[in-house]
Formats: sequence, C-alpha cells, structure tokens
Amino acid sequence: MTGNPGESRPVVQLGAQPVDLTNCDREPIHIPGAVQPHGALIALDHGRIVVASDSVREHFGLDVSQLLGQGLDLLLEPEVRQRVETALTRENLEHNPLFLLSTSVRGRGSFDVIAHARDGLHLLEFEPGGGRTQVDPAALIRGSLGALNATRSLSDFAGVLAREVRHLTGFDRVMVYQFAPNGTGTVVAEELAAGMESFLGLRYPASDIPQQARALYVLNMIRIISDVQGTPSPLSALPEHAQPLNLSYAGLRAVSPIHIQYLRNMGVGASMSISIVRGQELWGLIACHHNSVRVLPYDVRGACEFLGQVASVQLSARQERDEQAYELRLRSAESGLISQLAQQLDPLEALSDPEANLLGFIDAPGAAISYGGELVRLGVTPSAPQITELCRWLATQPQAQVLHTDALGQEYPAAQAYADRASGVLAVPLSGNRHDYVLWFRPEQLQTVTWAGDPNKPVQVDESGLGRLTPRQSFAAWQETVRGRSAPWQGAELQAAQALRRAITSVTLRRAEETHELNVELQRSNAELDAFAYIASHDLKEPLRGLHNYSVFLLDTYGQQLDEDGVAKLRTLVRLTQRMDDLLDSLLLYSRVGRVDLHFQPTPLDTLVREALDTLSPRLHETGAAVTVHDLPTVKVDRVRVAEIYQNLIANALKYTTRAHPQIEIGMLAPADRAAHRVPPEVRPDARILYVKDDGIGIREQHYENIFRIFKRLHAREQFGGGTGAGLTIVRKIVERHGGQVWVESEFGQGSTFLFTLEA
Repeated sequence: MTGNPGESRPVVQLGAQPVDLTNCDREPIHIPGAVQPHGALIALDHGRIVVASDSVREHFGLDVSQLLGQGLDLLLEPEVRQRVETALTRENLEHNPLFLLSTSVRGRGSFDVIAHARDGLHLLEFEPGGGRTQVDPAALIRGSLGALNATRSLSDFAGVLAREVRHLTGFDRVMVYQFAPNGTGTVVAEELAAGMESFLGLRYPASDIPQQARALYVLNMIRIISDVQGTPSPLSALPEHAQPLNLSYAGLRAVSPIHIQYLRNMGVGASMSISIVRGQELWGLIACHHNSVRVLPYDVRGACEFLGQVASVQLSARQERDEQAYELRLRSAESGLISQLAQQLDPLEALSDPEANLLGFIDAPGAAISYGGELVRLGVTPSAPQITELCRWLATQPQAQVLHTDALGQEYPAAQAYADRASGVLAVPLSGNRHDYVLWFRPEQLQTVTWAGDPNKPVQVDESGLGRLTPRQSFAAWQETVRGRSAPWQGAELQAAQALRRAITSVTLRRAEETHELNVELQRSNAELDAFAYIASHDLKEPLRGLHNYSVFLLDTYGQQLDEDGVAKLRTLVRLTQRMDDLLDSLLLYSRVGRVDLHFQPTPLDTLVREALDTLSPRLHETGAAVTVHDLPTVKVDRVRVAEIYQNLIANALKYTTRAHPQIEIGMLAPADRAAHRVPPEVRPDARILYVKDDGIGIREQHYENIFRIFKRLHAREQFGGGTGAGLTIVRKIVERHGGQVWVESEFGQGSTFLFTLEA
C-alpha cells in the first residue's frame, strides 16, 4: 500500500434521533447515523475521507480517527484507486448507485465497491464480495421474464413473481404484498420453504410501513437487511462534516429500531424488499424473509431490482389495459346515454328511458334521478323518501363534480337503515339546484378480513411505561368482519360520471337555460314594444301634430308673407322637425342593432378604446377630461358594435358631470376584485368583467334599471346637452347580442361605474 495511517483526528459521531410513540411517523429513517455491520461506508469530499462507519476497524483494520481526513490511497492499491477516482468523476451517481469493482482493501479479503453521490459527497460502500456468483444478471432473469409474460391474471402474475424471486435469492419466504388505497397491505402471493407457516391472504395495517418508509421504497427500489440481530455500526465524521448524512440510496443503510424489533418479533433473521411502483406510487412490495443471516451478492440484488422494475412496467401495462377496456365500455354507454338526452326535451324522461341504460353506464344494481322536484328510481334502491332525504344531506356537503363514498352509513348514519341497498353512493349534481342529482347505489358487501395480528393494536407500550414504541408481539391470524361497505368506486367510473355531468349540463340544462333566456328576452321585447307604442302615440305624434297644425296655419293665414310672428312659428316647426328626426334616428339605430348580423373576430379592446377616444377628442379637449386606460384583453367580438359601447359610455361620462376636469377610468376587473362589486349571478365565475368608471353626477339606486330603458332620461330634455335617452339601451342590446351582461354601480353625486361582459 502507498498510504499509511494518519495521526488520530478529532471526530464527531452522527447519532440517530431516539424514536418513541411521539415521533415514529416522523422518524428520519434516511439519516440513521449508522450502517449495517456486515459492510463499511466512507464519504469523500473532493477525494478526502470525511465520514466513515466504525466498521472500518473490523473490515480494514483501521480506527475511524486514523482514516478520516485521508485519501483513498490509504485503502486501495494505486491502480484500483485510480479506477475508482476516475469513475467518481465520470459517472452520474446522484440517484444511481453503481457497482464499480471488486477488490481487496489493505490486503483484507475481497469487497464489492458500490458508489453513489449525495449532497455534494461521494459515498463508497464496501460489502464482502466472497459470495459473488459471477453470473450475468440477464441470464438469471431470462427464464423469469418468460414465465411472467405467460401469465394471464394478476394472481398468476404475482405467484410467478414470488416463485422466481425465491429461485433467484434462496430466501426462505417470498411474498408479494399489495397496498390498498387506505395504506393497508395484503399478501396476494407467497413461496416458502417446507414446514413454514403461510401468510398468504393476511392483511397488515398501514402503520406497519410508515409514510416516510413508503417514500424511500419509491426512491430506492431494493432494500436488504442481512442480519436482523446485528448491531448497527455508527458513522463518525470530521467536525466540519457533522451534519446528518443522507443514506436514502445506500444499500448498507441501517434500519429503524422499530422495524428491527418488528422483524425480530416475527422470528426473521434477514429480509429484503423489492418495490413495485406504478407511476410514482408504491403499488406493493416483493417481501423476502430468511430464518438466518443472509448476505446477498450485489449482482443477484441487481437482478432482483431489474426484475422488480420489469414487474412494475408489466403490472402497470396490464392494469392500464384493463382500465382502458373498462373506460371504452363506459364511453360507449355514455355515447348512447347522451344520444338519448339529445332526442328528448325532458331530462328526467331521457335519463330514465330504458334505452339510456343508466344502470349499464355505471356498474351498480340501483340508480335514481332527482330533477325539478321529481324522482325516478331504477333497479334496487332505497325508498323515495329515503332518497329525497339523502339528496337534502348531499346538498349540505362541500360541492364537487362528483360525490362518492363506499361507506355511506359512516358519513350519513340514516343510511345504515338501508345498507343492504345503498352502502355506497355515487352522486352527480345536475344543475345549480343543489337537490338535483343522478345517483347510483351499491349494496353492502360483507367481507371477512384476516389480519396478521390485531389491527387495533399495531403497537404496544413496553414495561418501562415510558411510552416507547414496541411492535406487537403476536402475528397470529385475527379475523374481522367488515360491514357497511360497498365495492369501491373505480377511478374510471368517477371520470365517466364527471363526463356525464358535463354532457348533461351542455345538452339538457343548456336547453332549459336557453328556454329561460328566451322567455326573459320575450318579456323584455314586449316591454320595449309597449314603450315604443307609447312613444309612437305620444312623443312622436306630438311633434307631428305640431308640424301639421303650424303648417296649416302658416299656409292659410300668411301664405308667402311671413312677419316676425310667422318666422317664430317657422322656427318652432324646425325645432319639432329636428326632434322628430332625432327620435327616428335613435329608433332606427336601436332596431338595426337587433337585426344586423354580427361579425366576430379577435379584437384588442384597447384599440377600440383608442378609436372611441379619437372620435371624442374635441369633446375631451373641451372638458379637460383625464382618461386612464388599463390593460385590456383581446376578445372575439364585433369590433364596430363594441366600439359603439365604449363611445356611448365615454360620451355619457363627459356629458353627465359638473366637474371642471372629469376623471374617466377604463379597464378590466382583476379576479381578486370581483368580491367588491355586485356581480349578477348570471355572470360566469371565469367571465372577464370590463368597466368604464367616471366621477360624474352619479345615479340613484332606484334608477339603475330605468336608465337602460329606451328614451328614458332622468333629467329635463335640454339638461346636460340634451339627448334622446337611447344610448344605454343600445349599449345593453349590443352587450346582450354578445352573450354578456351590463349593469351599473353608482354613488349619487360621486360617479358611476358601468360594468359589462362580452362572452362571445
């Protein structure tokens, strides 16, 4: 060797945090401060050893204090050291532990050297390599892959997986362990040595594997504990590297004392876990137990990890294929149901029609439709009064696109009376009426669960009475009968229900809303026709009658000889004629807005505002008004008509003011500002609300609606520059033809804000 032990240096031991009942779920198992004793670990900072396990004394014949601060030349021959250092600089080791080589260390046996990087340090693990098989991992698993590919069911797949892993590893027991959504796990397949008690079918509480352990299983797909009875070897570090060392990817990482005690209580001598991951979620584990110490060679572990990865991919593919087949069936049923909805006007009749096949749409023996105060039941359901009360309860729950539970009686105790018909419910809200639902029911599914020990006592307090966590001693089969639960609702079913809700909303409820909007429009049109009839019989007839009377008087009395009195009457005639012309122009413009075809195109609204300001520039200059224009969106509108909106509103702001220098603000409400305004309920939550704000004379609240009526002025005919009172009526008509709403907010004497939406 080229290196010699250095002088002893001050060291700091990286101890683990004590674990008890108060912090088990928060135990930092990725920084245990120790490694398993059958190997040794060192951490390098730029080639200098800054952390080492105390087991270097046993394996390398050096005390930690002699090793820290030194280089690899103290441990490895020059040629080997060069190979290791080169690999450390060339390989991507951050999340990818890599087998480097097998070598002797200070002339002591043979060690497998595995490297990875973490938090700026290079970690080297040294495991005794005498048991290496020197086989190609691909050769080990070739037969396994063929056997897995030949399976047809999930049960067969898990069984072959357990058999092949046991063949590869020689462990006494190999189980495939599947997690449920609630975190509990069930042994779905098992291979074991003769004479051992079977765990097949047993369920284990979620608390057996804490959340932080599950997260590590996703990061590091293989985990081995070679000697459950072994004493962990603490890590020591130079004082400047005294922070905890992250061992998430280290194969030698020491094990939580809680888990060690758990394995000891089971009589396990060694264990290994291989993760089965679907997406980024832990689907299950291949759990291996041995009755005695078992150090598994690195190449065999690598073959097992690869097999776990292949199993994860194949399992995901199989489940996705099954889910896609079910989704296709649901979509086919959805298509038929939507077609039925489109053919019938009454949604209740459409959904309850046998051709709609509501029970076939979602796999459930019972369904019900509650709509508009009526109720239709299909198949096996609770009674009508019970469903009505259930809908009332559902209306009090936080609203979502789909409401579902497979344990209705636990959340709504009244449902316990009909658990045999509806222990599970899937409810789809149909409209804004919180009592309108489509519901599917599933009956109680009695289930006998066999637990590995009492699940209500996953831990025990030890004899000291200090509250230390002690895993349960008994793993004897413990049976529990589960009542009040139905078969769970699958993700594809929830998505299909959401799709149905969207379809019902767009096909059926839209039709009802269109009918309602048509009625409102007809009522408004009738009112406007009444107003027009009044104008035609009064305001228009009066100037026409004056025109006629004065014309006759002029012709009969004065003829071609007009004195001053005749000139005055002639002026009156001109004034009335002009008034008639103005009224007729307004009527024609209003009529044209309602009849003309709109041409929608993406239009920057700020461009329209600038055009309106240009048109009104003489008046702006005359009044000394200051106009502030905030950022405005590009919207698909009829640019000519929307320009009229802004021109009308800005002109009114300039007209109805007594200030020397009026202030006008034009913009769009930010979402956070909506709550400060009285937004009509018809306005969609995501609608863009535009506004024109002034500091003019304002409008009293009782006139908020009157100002939009045709020819309705709140002031004397000649006040504030006169006018016909048709401008805001035209604004409303243009906005409504764009599918929007317009309203006013005002404080009398302080100013007004006209707000509107353009939904098209």
